[in-house]
Amino acid sequence: MRPMCRCFKLVRHGEPMVDTQEPVRAPVGAEVLVRIRAAGVCHSDVMLYDGFVDTGAGRKIDLSRGVAAPRVLGHEIAGEVTELGPDAKGVKVGDKVVVYPWIGCGTCSYCTTDRENLCSAPRNLGLQLDGGFSQYVIVPDAKYAVPAGTLPLEQAAPYACSGLTAYAALKKLAPMDPSETVLILGAGGVGLSGVRFCKHVLGISPIVADIDQAKWPLATDAGAAQTVDPSNPDTGKALMKATGGGVHAVVDFVGTGESFAFGFNALRKGGKMVSVGLIGGSTPVVPAVVVFKAVTIQGSMVGTCGELRELLEIAQTGVLPPLPVRTMGLESVNDVIQKLHEGRFPGRAVLTP
Repeated sequence: MRPMCRCFKLVRHGEPMVDTQEPVRAPVGAEVLVRIRAAGVCHSDVMLYDGFVDTGAGRKIDLSRGVAAPRVLGHEIAGEVTELGPDAKGVKVGDKVVVYPWIGCGTCSYCTTDRENLCSAPRNLGLQLDGGFSQYVIVPDAKYAVPAGTLPLEQAAPYACSGLTAYAALKKLAPMDPSETVLILGAGGVGLSGVRFCKHVLGISPIVADIDQAKWPLATDAGAAQTVDPSNPDTGKALMKATGGGVHAVVDFVGTGESFAFGFNALRKGGKMVSVGLIGGSTPVVPAVVVFKAVTIQGSMVGTCGELRELLEIAQTGVLPPLPVRTMGLESVNDVIQKLHEGRFPGRAVLTP
């Protein structure tokens, strides 16, 4: 008899996920079955729960077709391999793994060059396929079960999205000189990962901007050289003066119109801005200003499976400060989503099914 699995399914966007019991199917082909021990709750889960991204001025990007209900959300997954399909290779039963969730079609030019996160026909866990708000998950191929090594699984799980997203964004700024300045916008779950990694990836302790001063101590503990309030009208001028004409690089982990504008205006000539956050909103960008400042603006969406392997190897050396996680039972998922929706959850929430 197959084991039973408890999971929380999104049945209708915007409504509480439904506590469900169903049998676990056996893995086939190269699939592996993972018993989930830790599942991070990401802010993007809130947007997937809602079914849209607000782009401002009454406009929205519809996500409901890409996350067809009923669906088990959750894409930050760590656990133990419990069963292998007949063609699964590279892992064994009992291995502790972090699951790479950004899975593509497997055949396009992106997928065959380790850029599955950009595939136009994705099979992402927690979006097109059932994900981590569950006791078990079927992983489509053993190659996506990345060794967690000695990392505690509640620390390891957020590397699949929060950590990977931050790491891949910072790599887009490399190389930088240690004398240069980096501004990180946002000290939420992903932003704090960026602060933690900045010194290791770029050799620079960043300036961190967040309107919520309650998050400033977390940013300082993670390695911020300075914390500022972007909503203060004097902050921009003070930052330009202190940096001698603006920062060299910006990573926007917030993604509102206000955060993007603040980051763009803080750039010096020749600077680079990486846009990551998806909170919503819009702001005008004047083409002539982009030309006169000779700045670069680049988007960054999660990262590759190879980058996740790199990141987990770095994490196991102990050089990265621990992420401030709060663990709780699987039954807390609806409450966590609501608190994230309201911006009332500092650090990273990790469910322990």
